[in-house]
Amino acid sequence: MILDVLENAHRYLALYKGFALAFEFLRRSDLTELPVATYKIDGERVYAMVAKDPGCKKEDSLLEIHEKYIDIQLVLAGTDTMGWKPRSLCRQPTAEYDPETDLQFFTDEPDVWLPTQSGAFAIFFPEDAHMPLISSGQIHKVVVKIAVNQA
Repeated sequence: MILDVLENAHRYLALYKGFALAFEFLRRSDLTELPVATYKIDGERVYAMVAKDPGCKKEDSLLEIHEKYIDIQLVLAGTDTMGWKPRSLCRQPTAEYDPETDLQFFTDEPDVWLPTQSGAFAIFFPEDAHMPLISSGQIHKVVVKIAVNQA
């Protein structure tokens, strides 16, 4: 898991194939004006989802993991207090991993809470369980999905 601000994104470009395209999209000058939708950046290998969602309460949310994709979650407006826990320490799944949705949920409590404000991003790898959208207000954000296995 990484938490940083967008102006430091250049430090992470070499970490994973697809990060350069992802951060190029996240630096778009019109990013805050894009409609809520999914945007193909490199087919199914790299794509972005622009969202405006109401925040949830911690007690009404679950930790989630993905096996096929890395998430880069950039907050555009509001504060998203994201929970985090190492996947290896999650012991309470709600169901088996679903390869169709690339999701598995856990009722475990996060170990860390990350108040992520406008201009900051979090990167969640498959080994990171995370609980996004924790807020008392609306959150405007972009989630870029980067396929782990890029052919």
